Amino acid sequence: MTYSGRVTVGGPADVHELKDLMITKVAVGPMDNNAYLLRCRAIDEQLLIDAANDAETLLGTIGDDGIASVVTTHRHGDHWQALAEVVAATGARTHAGRDDADGIPVPTDVLVDDGDTIRVGQVELTARHLVGHTPGSIALVYDDPHGHPHVFTGDCLFPGGPGRTTRPEDFQSLMSGLEEKVFTLPDETWFYPGHGNDSSLGAERPHLREWRARGW
Repeated sequence: MTYSGRVTVGGPADVHELKDLMITKVAVGPMDNNAYLLRCRAIDEQLLIDAANDAETLLGTIGDDGIASVVTTHRHGDHWQALAEVVAATGARTHAGRDDADGIPVPTDVLVDDGDTIRVGQVELTARHLVGHTPGSIALVYDDPHGHPHVFTGDCLFPGGPGRTTRPEDFQSLMSGLEEKVFTLPDETWFYPGHGNDSSLGAERPHLREWRARGW
């Protein structure tokens, strides 16, 4: 079946099958958070992005093969409610942005900086530090050698605009980070946000000036 990226809490996962990577998207919790299970197709190693909520659903999605790592995109509580239980069940190493790790109540094994590489099996993800939604938010870029890039944006980018900010300077910082580190990728780039549906950079790029002008 064709991947749509549309999932609902309590509903089935949606699976995006790439040549080297399998991406399983599931919605969990009262804030309709997305969690993404990445599986390297060469060696079947797995990585989870955001153990947001509902550990039972996440562990069922992970299955018997377990996970090597969990990446938390940022420190907001709705993105790590199931982290402790998932780590306890799987022994996974934890990753988070250096400037957000102290706000996550599960110890972070790997502090992530801009440009760092996070591996899942033979697949490499590149971290992009984006300041504004939180001080240490990270997006993860998979530059598919067989196609277009894929970006996991946490709460920094959604269809229709950037993530929530509370101060004008935070908004300006987030917009600048997105323009300099994310929107430099091609229009075909597919992005996976922390809540709701996916989109492409090409669909959103025409609205960058609009977002700047409105200030949110």
